Amino acid sequence: MTDLLFTAYPWIKALHIMAVIAWMAGLFYLPRLFVYHAEQVGLDGTTHALFQTMEMKLLRVIMNPAMIATWIFGILLVGIPGVVDWSLVWPWTKAAGVIAMTAFHMWLAGRRRGFARGENSLTGRQYRMMNEVPTLLMVLIVLSVVVKF
Repeated sequence: MTDLLFTAYPWIKALHIMAVIAWMAGLFYLPRLFVYHAEQVGLDGTTHALFQTMEMKLLRVIMNPAMIATWIFGILLVGIPGVVDWSLVWPWTKAAGVIAMTAFHMWLAGRRRGFARGENSLTGRQYRMMNEVPTLLMVLIVLSVVVKF
């Protein structure tokens, strides 16, 4: 199995990077949709229904599969001998960043369910602030992998 993973390394890495890009796009866009939903649309009417559809499809069709693919290909990369040295700090900071990114994803899913129930307790400004979370986590993850601090 290790030989197969080693041979497939460039493909696994490429698929991991593509999955991360798709996931990050959703993590950046969904909170932005929430900003407009909270500030411009409200919690009823046809535009509310349209925003619910856009938010649900973004989460279910793009973000969830991309997150799952990111995790699968990332775990496969970790399983290839020589890719990760767990005695260093960087794999742990990357892992912490990915877990935090996953928690943020789940938080967004919860906010989407709230909008679907006609409930929203956050303002557009609060969603704008939360929109910075994936950027900060991305910086941590990329610096961990590239600089290997």
